[in-house]
Amino acid sequence: MKHYVKTLTIAGSDSGGGAGIQADIKTMSALGCYASSVVTAVTAQNTQQVYCIQNIEAKVVEAQLHAVLTDLRPDAIKIGMTGSAENMVSIAKILSEARKIPLIIDPVMVATSGNRLMDDGAIDTFAEHLLPIATLLTPNIPEAEALAGMRITSEADADKAAKAILNRGCRALLIKGGHVEGKTKSDRLYFADNREPMVFNAETIVSRNTHGTGCTLSSAICAFTARGLPTEEAVARAKHYVSDAIRMGADVEIGSGHGAVNHFYNPEKLIKL
Repeated sequence: MKHYVKTLTIAGSDSGGGAGIQADIKTMSALGCYASSVVTAVTAQNTQQVYCIQNIEAKVVEAQLHAVLTDLRPDAIKIGMTGSAENMVSIAKILSEARKIPLIIDPVMVATSGNRLMDDGAIDTFAEHLLPIATLLTPNIPEAEALAGMRITSEADADKAAKAILNRGCRALLIKGGHVEGKTKSDRLYFADNREPMVFNAETIVSRNTHGTGCTLSSAICAFTARGLPTEEAVARAKHYVSDAIRMGADVEIGSGHGAVNHFYNPEKLIKL
């Protein structure tokens, strides 16, 4: 009997459709995967700002996660916004018992609009419980600074911060350089086995439709990982997908603020194995 390549996203809902669960499912679907989901929080937001956030109770998050794991059994899992420190502990406890499933974690701390999505206490809980079980962690520079407890203003700083974060247990780390101004954006992929870091350079694309790019990238990495690619190749393929999705959606007006990328610029059919 054939089956689909399956992914799971554990994240918050974005009513504007550009980030969170919505962006994750769009991305995974566009890349040929059957996407299941665990909703950790509900946000009221649009392209301009986040108006309010309602975290889902930990027992409901746990029930969703058990339901998916005991039946659908995903080939790879992505975690984004977890909603609360209690949810982080619950999710980590359940997933620590499913360590054979690759786990891509995007430590969502700040929305594109600038709204804080994780407080300082939750950052400590994240670092203690979720970070150590990550197959790949994908922070942007401000998030990497928060996790490493230092400023990052150079490649040497990024290398030092990466070492500090990797020492906390994750197997690989992608520090995203999207916040750095310039004609080129550089992401640096580090490995816990002390391999030389890989650098991914991409031309800066001028567009205001960049809402949810972090969610989209981590979901794309999850999809390619589920399809059987090693981490370095999954990251490379995901980077190309996100760049093309930004480029193909740059000339479209979506709301009055930061619109979403074009997730379906070249969708694939569901992959059967």
